[in-house]
Amino acid sequence: MGADSTMQVFIHFSKEKTMIEMTLPDMSCGHCASTVTQTCKLVDPAAKIEVDLGSKTVKIQSSEDRQDFADALAEAGYPVAA
Repeated sequence: MGADSTMQVFIHFSKEKTMIEMTLPDMSCGHCASTVTQTCKLVDPAAKIEVDLGSKTVKIQSSEDRQDFADALAEAGYPVAA
């Protein structure tokens, strides 16, 4: 390398994927479950989503923040239980 050469180094820090579980009291049917899944995919297209209508819960495996999902779900009409 000459004195006028430059070197670029890119370091990619990937966040660790974590399991996020939320209770959604207003989720009651298959259409709700579909909307919840689609909303979560908008936050993180690579997320793994598991919806359980019986317990009104959603489990999300993602590297995104829990609050990002909670905000998106509330905006879609499914606020997270406290």
